[in-house]
Amino acid sequence: MGFITGRALHYVFKIPDRKQTAIFYRDILGMKVLRHEEFADGCEAVCNGPYANRWSKTMVGYGPESTHFAIELTYNYGIKSYEMGNDYRGITIRSKEALQRAKENKWPILDGNILEAPGGYKFQIIDEPQPTNRDPVVKVTLSCSNLTKSINYWNGVLGLTIFGRTDKSVLLGFKENEAKLELEEIGGPVERAKAYGRIAFACPAQEQPKIAKKVEEHKHTIFKPLMSLDTPGKATVHVIILCDPDGHEICFVDEEGFTQLSQVDPNSDRLLDRYIARDKS
Repeated sequence: MGFITGRALHYVFKIPDRKQTAIFYRDILGMKVLRHEEFADGCEAVCNGPYANRWSKTMVGYGPESTHFAIELTYNYGIKSYEMGNDYRGITIRSKEALQRAKENKWPILDGNILEAPGGYKFQIIDEPQPTNRDPVVKVTLSCSNLTKSINYWNGVLGLTIFGRTDKSVLLGFKENEAKLELEEIGGPVERAKAYGRIAFACPAQEQPKIAKKVEEHKHTIFKPLMSLDTPGKATVHVIILCDPDGHEICFVDEEGFTQLSQVDPNSDRLLDRYIARDKS
């Protein structure tokens, strides 16, 4: 089964320092704040991790979520660190401009043109001009323990297309002109620890029950069954959360609801700064 209208949306990070994180994404990577949302309690779909506290969600990217892969920054008030595992390998971005901003702002550039965000999340920067006719975000790279099992799941069960493959890695996605998911076999178990993330895709609402059925037929994990999620003052979306063979969390959200929810908020920059200034946790 292939979801020909599937679309890569974003990757979720838990962030320990909202102020420094905002500096990194805005001033170093050059991303825009697309929307900022505050929540009084934990997310029913565990978007912010296993925390029942107040939290916030900030979406950043190089353009609207309708056409660009975004980063979801979840901040749990009062949580100041997350133990890193070996599950996240990096996000690749084509932007020599980001490297130039890092130099100008004295942000460390590690070997191989790696920039490290607060919390330890690494970004591989391709030293080429940032494209204006497509998304600069190239791919998200995650670890896997068994490449064959991962391919059978992502391609065979979920229907993502294989765009490239080596002995130890595979490049997957729904469309040629969008950010891809790369899985790299690491020769051992994948440890997600506390800082684990989540990758999200959109699909038509009518496809979500079909996804659930196929996952169940192949005896894979549905972490959170299809449910509704509300955002104060914004659209309701429907999500189903899956886990791949290594425990990587995958969100499929209905395209119809997400299109409404993900409208760029022109006040989001000011909103984020206001809550950073107020934060006494």
